[in-house]
Amino acid sequence: MKIHENPPRSEWEALCSRADSSSNAGIEQIVRGILARVLKDGDKALFELSEEIDKVSPASLLVGEDEFEEAAEAVSGELKEAIEAAYANIHAFHKAQLPKEVVVETAPGVCCIQRPVAIRRVGFYIPGGTAPLFSTVLMLAVPAMVAGCPERVLCTPCGRDGKVAPAVLYAARCCGVDKVYKVGGAQAVAAMAYGTESIGKVDKIFGPGNRFVTMAKQIVSGQCTAIDMPAGPSEVMVLADSGAKAEYVAADLLSQAEHGRDSQAVLVCDDAAFTEKVLAEVGRQAALLPRGDMIASSLSHSRSVVLGSSEDMAAFANLYAPEHLIIQMKDADAMAARIHSAGSVFIGCWTPESAGDYASGTNHTLPTSSWARSYSGVNIDSFMRKMTLQKITREGLEGLAKTIVTMAQAEGLEAHANAVKIRL
Repeated sequence: MKIHENPPRSEWEALCSRADSSSNAGIEQIVRGILARVLKDGDKALFELSEEIDKVSPASLLVGEDEFEEAAEAVSGELKEAIEAAYANIHAFHKAQLPKEVVVETAPGVCCIQRPVAIRRVGFYIPGGTAPLFSTVLMLAVPAMVAGCPERVLCTPCGRDGKVAPAVLYAARCCGVDKVYKVGGAQAVAAMAYGTESIGKVDKIFGPGNRFVTMAKQIVSGQCTAIDMPAGPSEVMVLADSGAKAEYVAADLLSQAEHGRDSQAVLVCDDAAFTEKVLAEVGRQAALLPRGDMIASSLSHSRSVVLGSSEDMAAFANLYAPEHLIIQMKDADAMAARIHSAGSVFIGCWTPESAGDYASGTNHTLPTSSWARSYSGVNIDSFMRKMTLQKITREGLEGLAKTIVTMAQAEGLEAHANAVKIRL
């Protein structure tokens, strides 16, 4: 990780850049081809793409009841307890977010209502690959259940043996997921967006994935199906001062670096000597971790920035707008109060990013690539719409009539005005 000591503000934008995405043009062409095939051929395309891309030929797309039972037997009692404990915390935090109906009489006889309504059909994408993310099943399916979404389906790739990771199936069953399908990649997004003979079209797609999945989500969001948020490779920023523990800071940087080769870890510190100490600790810990190659690739486009004041540290963090922001400073609460652009903030040395990833109760599906400036992470509102209703009495309409007619005629919309006048 290269150290940038007291860089001028003119260099900050460059230091906030993420991993190179220049290859996205080629990815888009491939993904559009996959989407077109699924739209045209449905299940047939899904089976063919599984064979071509994943070298897998599942007997069926839908996970059967016997497979759920087999998965439950395969998951250890210890992991079951952990999943259930995390479930309880995630459920409690998201249940507290449930919105209430708003009813306001804006004028005599004019009643306006805002009613929260659950999205009817939601689809979850859970990556397979090097680390099947059963924790993400909890992060998506629990709030969907709390929100009251009637139909909840999940797509995830199966292994060469035609089976889905047992922990993924166990978590799905714990969260009341209706159906699980053995489909991965951009083709899974296509199936949920367009619908096939087996997989029904959903109203909104949630979940992380590689660049192909992300590109597919972006394309279908402009066509027919909403998505949770734009997302890119995972990232973490740690704000630390010389009073922090170097081994804690290094561990937090590495916990995100192991996610993928294009993940990014950024250290922002007020002391160059402490920065060197942290980076030495990063090297020591990384050598002991099993995903060493992945971490090395991630750290190759990660960086350290030394800034002289807490004001500059906060300003740099807000400019970067990290997915995860960890604050290990003497007055971490004061620094947190200065932050307005981050997916999720972890305050103090006893709050590792891993807690939010798994079990504290907050959601780990978060905006990346500076999207935290304008997007929230997944929360209960992600699974709901706010529908407005209004009910007006004759007296209420009489009170509004002049205002409505005047404004409609000023816009040249006489039919709007007449819809009021004809009633009175």
